[in-house]
Amino acid sequence: MSTILPTPNNSIPPPDQVQSLVSFLEHEPQPMIVLDPDYNILAANTAYRRQFGSADQPFIGHKCYRISHHYDVPCDQAGENCPMKKAREMRGPDRVLHIHHTPRGPEHVDVELRPILNDHGDITAYVERLTLVRSASARPSNEGLVGSSPAFNRALSELQRVAPSMLPVLLLGESGTGKELFARAVHETSERANGPFVVVDCSGLTETLFESELFGHEKGAFTGATLRKQGLVETAQGGTLFLDEIGDVPLAMQVKLLRLIESGTYRRVGGVETLHADFRLVAATHKPLEQMMAQGEFRQDLYYRISVFPIHLPPLRNRMEDIALLVNSLLQRSGTGKRRLTIDADALMQLQRYSWPGNIRELRNVLERASLFADDGVIHSVHLPQVPDATAQRLANPAVADGHSLAQILSAFKGTRSELARHLGISERTLYRRLKEQGLA
Repeated sequence: MSTILPTPNNSIPPPDQVQSLVSFLEHEPQPMIVLDPDYNILAANTAYRRQFGSADQPFIGHKCYRISHHYDVPCDQAGENCPMKKAREMRGPDRVLHIHHTPRGPEHVDVELRPILNDHGDITAYVERLTLVRSASARPSNEGLVGSSPAFNRALSELQRVAPSMLPVLLLGESGTGKELFARAVHETSERANGPFVVVDCSGLTETLFESELFGHEKGAFTGATLRKQGLVETAQGGTLFLDEIGDVPLAMQVKLLRLIESGTYRRVGGVETLHADFRLVAATHKPLEQMMAQGEFRQDLYYRISVFPIHLPPLRNRMEDIALLVNSLLQRSGTGKRRLTIDADALMQLQRYSWPGNIRELRNVLERASLFADDGVIHSVHLPQVPDATAQRLANPAVADGHSLAQILSAFKGTRSELARHLGISERTLYRRLKEQGLA
């Protein structure tokens, strides 16, 4: 049975009210705790103790932010979104995605906090429900999504909210940002997780081939159609249909795709029978669909049907805190046979200085190449391609570099201008021109 903090004060409800609340929470399968307005954990149900409790770290009577985050101050003072702060301001529930310290290590946790009000409308306690997010890992992992940076967590939080619904999801982001992994996570977090996950690669398909692949065809529908073929829409029955690079769908086919989404019906090529579709739609693209609409290259009505819930996936340069985590995960996944590869500190630092225009796909390719040279099982700097660091790339691009960043670099570097140019991987003439443009020369 749950333990309750024995000594109340004026800011928490009487012990009998807490006991009644905890007795109710015991029937909840999800981990739940009771907090007072000063962040102290008053009680926890058995599910919480089983998933988050630790024999060598008591938590009843301790601050929630110390237990969950090892912080010395509340979450909002440590740069996090604090659900208690928001719930207090709104006098209603709030929900956030956090990374908690657990007996298994850092894990993503979906936190929902609800205030308990007395007869006078004063908040006397909070009930917090915690749900482990199993679609991503905050530790190196052999499969699935990995990340812990704020940019990654924002996208993951949106995924957690939309996945249980049947709303169409549109994944937007540069090539190589992991759109298919996010799409699979949407599927596996939904009620259709036991159904098929069917991928349609829209890029490179001609109009005729696209229609046949998507809807299937009847025997004799065209030259070479010797048998009836089941389309991918039919294959996805009861599951998720993932249209990757939907921006490449031929314009003439977009109206048929729209009709499929709106009516839930379709016909095989060469067929007359109306078939009923049953799938959850997830689409993805790296193309600017709104700009394509303005140019008449993408149907406006189709765009509004697929973009009910857009999720912007961050480029790798916006989640540099995840480089080490991604590197260790990719090395686990690409290990050949029983050989386990590692990377030394200098090589990792070199990877962290690069801005990765090709995103995670480029990082994976670099590591796969380097692994062929790691005869001792360790990737060293010499095994990596020599690329300028992110600072040098920003300086080389006048559209990105600004006076503020140049001034910061100049003031922080203690060597000569010639040494600074060599450090940044650019010529001294280029450095001087950039400084002169910003009035710093």
